[in-house]
Amino acid sequence: MVSQPSRHTVRGALLATAVVVASSLPGGQAVAQPPANASDALKQYNDLSHEAEKLNDEHLKAQEDLKAKQGELDKANGDLNVAKQAEEALRGHVDLLTEASFEGARFNQLSALLVSESQQDFLNRMSALGVLASDNAEAMAKLQAAVDKANEASGKAKEATDAAQKLLAEIDDKKKKLDGQITEARNAYNRLSGSDQAALKSNGDMSKILVPPGTAGKALEFALAQRGDPYVYGANGPDAWDCSSLTQKSYASAGISIPRTSQAQAGIGVAVSRGNVKAGDLIIYYSSQTHVAMAIDGTRAVHASTEGQPVKIADIDSIGPISTIRRIDNS
Repeated sequence: MVSQPSRHTVRGALLATAVVVASSLPGGQAVAQPPANASDALKQYNDLSHEAEKLNDEHLKAQEDLKAKQGELDKANGDLNVAKQAEEALRGHVDLLTEASFEGARFNQLSALLVSESQQDFLNRMSALGVLASDNAEAMAKLQAAVDKANEASGKAKEATDAAQKLLAEIDDKKKKLDGQITEARNAYNRLSGSDQAALKSNGDMSKILVPPGTAGKALEFALAQRGDPYVYGANGPDAWDCSSLTQKSYASAGISIPRTSQAQAGIGVAVSRGNVKAGDLIIYYSSQTHVAMAIDGTRAVHASTEGQPVKIADIDSIGPISTIRRIDNS
């Protein structure tokens, strides 16, 4: 089980959005704009939450990229070490061959001439020496090519790893800079009317819902069982989720592995139209593809929304602008 992120990490992920918001203001300064009424407060809260979720997805992707690049680097370094060991062994073998004695004389052109009993014997010895030299030269050439290739792969993997680490550092830096803006997001929540706050905190429809047979039904059954669990940025369950970890673990429970981020999930399975949605389909939202929900039927979906709200059922079209709908189980 993957440990849940600390409260500081959750705060940091939320805080990173204020950097995005602040950067769009004149001079790059964050200016608090108190909402005029409860509706404005709700909009501000939703906007900040959406930006935080977008950053969370980018952060998760950077972590996955870093892990992949590190794997490439480890493989390249392993190949390089094996090649170097083989090269050293072959060089030692070549040294032994060239320094070996034949009937008490060094095995070279001069010794071949001196110890040969006849012209044919000399030619035989020279032929054997030539074969050995040719074979070893060919082996050394192949080995050097392998070493060069391993060196090249190691260099590329190192460059890719440095790039991923730089990206991750930039995202972490945004989180730190956003620390001064988290108060505004929470103040926006606090300015909501009691009814708005109650609606956000509500678990919504907790009734028993029948699911279809098959893989999609099993995934949906798992997702529905998590209703009421809190949303936590970067969480992977079992008692707290973000949007894409919920859908990933739901399909894992049905025996299907899907990517961790909503952006990656937007590229799997087959695309279906809004009018053809059925249970188990993944609905990806926003042009940035940074939120995902799982369809219950043609009108409802279950999803982990954002901080301050539990996993719950919502109207498909109320969640946000739909980017794509993906069917994982097409049976």
